[in-house]
Amino acid sequence: MKYRYVLYMAVINISLSLAKSPVIDVGDIAEVRDFIKKSWEKTVRFSPEDSGQHIGLPYRYTVPSISDSFQALYYWDTYFTGEGLILDGHIDLAISNVENMLYLVERYGKMLNGNRTFFENRSQPPFLSMMIESIYRKTFDKEWLARVLPNLEKEYLFWMTHRMTPVGLNRYSNEATLAQKRRIVDVLKKRLGPNFRKKVEYLSEGKQLEIASHYIAEAESGWDFTPRFDMRCEDFCPVDLNSNLYYYEKNFEYFAYELGNISEAKIWAKRAERRRWLMYNYMRDKDTGMYYDYDFINDKRSDIISAAVFHLLYAGVVSKREARRLKEFALKSLEYPYGIVACEKRDYGFNYQWSYPNGWAPFQFIAMKGLERYDFCDDALRIALGYVSMVVSTYKVTHNLWEKYNVVEGNANVMNEYEMPSMVGWTAGVFSWAVEFIDRII
Repeated sequence: MKYRYVLYMAVINISLSLAKSPVIDVGDIAEVRDFIKKSWEKTVRFSPEDSGQHIGLPYRYTVPSISDSFQALYYWDTYFTGEGLILDGHIDLAISNVENMLYLVERYGKMLNGNRTFFENRSQPPFLSMMIESIYRKTFDKEWLARVLPNLEKEYLFWMTHRMTPVGLNRYSNEATLAQKRRIVDVLKKRLGPNFRKKVEYLSEGKQLEIASHYIAEAESGWDFTPRFDMRCEDFCPVDLNSNLYYYEKNFEYFAYELGNISEAKIWAKRAERRRWLMYNYMRDKDTGMYYDYDFINDKRSDIISAAVFHLLYAGVVSKREARRLKEFALKSLEYPYGIVACEKRDYGFNYQWSYPNGWAPFQFIAMKGLERYDFCDDALRIALGYVSMVVSTYKVTHNLWEKYNVVEGNANVMNEYEMPSMVGWTAGVFSWAVEFIDRII
């Protein structure tokens, strides 16, 4: 064991030295891990009754922040949080989070952005299937799996009926009211700065409301806000959304086999293959092998390289040959010493927080998992080492974890649209997973 930790420290310090990252030691990592383990219980809430804007949930649940603004059960945050909970022996909390989500699906026909009434107009990136998979691969409880599948299929049906496009791929959208669209225009003017205000100042109310609808769809994407969609999110079939739904279809195939439903498994396999073919035809640039969000209104691909592309590897959409070409192209544009940025470096005009130089925990996790899936473990390890070093060095200065980081500089000097909150949630989950991954790989 002692030799392993000496080797562990040597690999980290050599790798970080090459990346010009600060040298860290196992003691520093252990300090952050201890902070995380002590913080999990502080993020647990139980509030079963509806009250005002709060939607009651029947089981205990975790929130992203201990005391800052994020005090709801947020959809996609909870997947990455759950990976950390499971690692730290809190599978009961991971299960109760899922049970609450299934309750919301039963009640609303979809998993909401979070358990607040103002989130009823949208969902968030679909990860419920992956949460169920993570739990099932730990418990192999087939009775539980059979019980939760009907509501998981109900959630999938929401995406296939309310978020479908004419080309057979899915998009983000919303069910916002006129009043909600008017409110978001005011929010955008504050969050995106003077350039946005100038852009919309002289537009008609109808055009402003159209833009508002696209930005509410961006909120559903989880990337609020980003240059990826050219202010027209509802016009695009996103790479990450369709990769996740491919993952759903492959999971449904796996779950069906686990429960002995062979004929049903084959149906899901065909659905996944059809989606893979559609993504290949609409999203892939044949010259570079890169995948881009597809603008189905104008029949063209976006030209913005974003971290969404790693969802293709995470979900296993592409072949090994495609994956190699894709990851080399993507890493060249998106990887920096401390992790993966949201979008390639460009002047986008507005102060987007889901862009360069910001790196969010989900990107690091999706990239690491995807690269590991295709045996590009050196690349995954490099990302893990950089991210861990950044979180540790920032923790030593601030004594906290943060919602997002500057992965170019390796600190919390980020592009903000609002005052950045401290965060346990997905930062803790991904940090813990990355540390475990480093330990496993070396």
